Amino acid sequence: MKKTFLLMAITTAGISFGQGKMQYPQTKKGETVDVYFDTKVSDPYRWLEDDKSAETGAWVKAENEVTYAYLDKIPFREELKKRMETLWNYEKIGAPFKEGKFTYYSKNNGLQNQSVVYRKDENGKEEIFLDPNTFSKDGTTSLGGLDFSEDGSKAAYAISEGGSDWRKVIIIDALSKKVLEDTLVDIKFSGISWHGNEGFYYSSYDKPKGSELSAKTDQHKLYFHKLGTSQKDDKVIFGADQKRRYVGGYVTEDNRYLVITAANSTYGNELYIKDLTKANSPIVTIVDNFDSDNSIIDNQGSKLFIETDFNAPNKRIVTVDASNPKPENWKDFIKETKDILSPSTGAGYFFANYTKDAVSFVQQYDYNGKLVREIKLPAVGTAGGFSGKKEDKILYYSFTNYTTPGSIYSLEPKSGKSEVYQKPKVDFKSEDYESKQVFYTSKDGTKVPMIITYKKGTKLDGKNPTILYGYGGFNISLTPSFSIANAVWMENGGVYAVANLRGGGEYGKKWHDAGTKLQKQNVFDDFIAAAEYLIAQKYTSSDYLAIRGGSNGGLLVGATMTQRPDLMKVALPAVGVMDMLRYNAFTAGAGWAFDYGTAQDSKEMFEYLKGYSPVHNVKKGTHYPATMVTTGDHDDRVVPAHSFKFASELQEKQTGENPVLIRIDVKAGHGAGKSVAATIQENVDIQAFTLYNMGFKALPKK
Repeated sequence: MKKTFLLMAITTAGISFGQGKMQYPQTKKGETVDVYFDTKVSDPYRWLEDDKSAETGAWVKAENEVTYAYLDKIPFREELKKRMETLWNYEKIGAPFKEGKFTYYSKNNGLQNQSVVYRKDENGKEEIFLDPNTFSKDGTTSLGGLDFSEDGSKAAYAISEGGSDWRKVIIIDALSKKVLEDTLVDIKFSGISWHGNEGFYYSSYDKPKGSELSAKTDQHKLYFHKLGTSQKDDKVIFGADQKRRYVGGYVTEDNRYLVITAANSTYGNELYIKDLTKANSPIVTIVDNFDSDNSIIDNQGSKLFIETDFNAPNKRIVTVDASNPKPENWKDFIKETKDILSPSTGAGYFFANYTKDAVSFVQQYDYNGKLVREIKLPAVGTAGGFSGKKEDKILYYSFTNYTTPGSIYSLEPKSGKSEVYQKPKVDFKSEDYESKQVFYTSKDGTKVPMIITYKKGTKLDGKNPTILYGYGGFNISLTPSFSIANAVWMENGGVYAVANLRGGGEYGKKWHDAGTKLQKQNVFDDFIAAAEYLIAQKYTSSDYLAIRGGSNGGLLVGATMTQRPDLMKVALPAVGVMDMLRYNAFTAGAGWAFDYGTAQDSKEMFEYLKGYSPVHNVKKGTHYPATMVTTGDHDDRVVPAHSFKFASELQEKQTGENPVLIRIDVKAGHGAGKSVAATIQENVDIQAFTLYNMGFKALPKK
């Protein structure tokens, strides 16, 4: 129910703010008008959606010039950068894994732009296997995936250029590291899963017409690439006839089954299997709807182990025989509990990693479903890993929280013995800081958890610079993790608070659903209530509060600052979904409809979306907080036009002296694979901007 009118563009004059103190670039306004259910909606900055145009490029350059001129004048910015680099400069080693005769692991010496993949042979001799720092001169090409053939003799790895979700896949002889054949191109939202040593499965879309960074992609297909053949001859396994937005395929460890998942949104998937031991075997349907999330996590012969939230909002593991795998034949293996399950397998065991009030506890089970033990974790925080091959004798897991840098532990599942494998040497005194979990009350009476971290002895006098972070969507849980940037913030007297809002996955499907579609306002109310709690308890005050979030969290910040501009001093929306009427027109955005709904669904849904869409709720004559929007010009997940439009609306309509800037990383995407140098500079600029606008002329006393 939408019609579009494109009329002649007009240009507004350069706009000055704050009694002439702030001059923004000239931004052209058009007269594009959309009609939804007989309601006209203007879209004056529609032209900024064209990421290929010279006009948009010139606008990006002009905005960055203003932003960096402002940042360059902050007196303590370089001091902040030096400390950030010093703290960041420690060796980071990833959990090892074995392929063939080698043990592989990632390592970063501290300030390398990308982590390097190393390996050791059976004699312990170390060598570099893949160094992503050599992929491009400026560090903007990253490693996006790595998988080995069954015997470890061959490998396929994906690279991302400029932060794009589009990937190239390079196939090499793992022993000699020589490239074996032509590079596969135009691969997106895909894993790499080998079948034996003959080839691998991957997923992609047909390359869209127009801009590959913004054009809509909505028919995903699963392919098989046979070694020694051309990509153009790769066979479509699933998705040619069944149109699905997201299709994935992976092979079970024993190479017996191909598992296929298919979805149209970010929640709910169909589930299929194909017996790879039989020539021309059919694809067998296990789940034929999108009402639940389902995946096969292991098998014993024809016995399948399925992780699902079907009739179990907090998830469970069920078993079924592949000969008759429909849900009516499923039997509980690990039953649903009141806590949220995220399972893994390795060394012949299952590990049930539960989230309880946003922190981890882990139980180990055998293949008969018997509880072996609870894994004793080092402290309260987040544990991950516990996965490997069946024949592995040792598994590895990571542990972290807001004051503890991520460490890796080894685990002997048979005995339960666990010890430190790698503990980083960071110039940060964890013992000087504390985290406190509180439960505050949201607008409708719902209790919401929040973890607040700060230096011990901090005075609760309402004058502490505070960052409140949130996400609240897509069933994603925010669990405690260490961040160098946050450590620097807290060293400088800052408070860091993370609210576990509805829409996330911290309390299962019901918690997620309570922050979707016509209940999305609950998420913003939860965030507002978190800010009000921090102010009421004198952790901070509106003059010293910043709100921050990225992607769906960028939407959270945009909606919160337009609904309650009085509540915070600084707003930091990153790569946000800001135009809720058009988000589904770009790349894979239509797949977010489970959480958001679309403006085309109904008049009620259109009006609800328009009621909180950040781009459509910037009002003239309003004092908005000091705002720095951040995005990347290669973001093809949440296209930068969202941020471009929002910044333009704010710059036109802002009243008062608070600056409204947009910081646009070039040759950068949604965030994954960003170089260390770029990541450090972005965090420095965000913290410098935040403190400066809270009135600090020098870094706060430690």
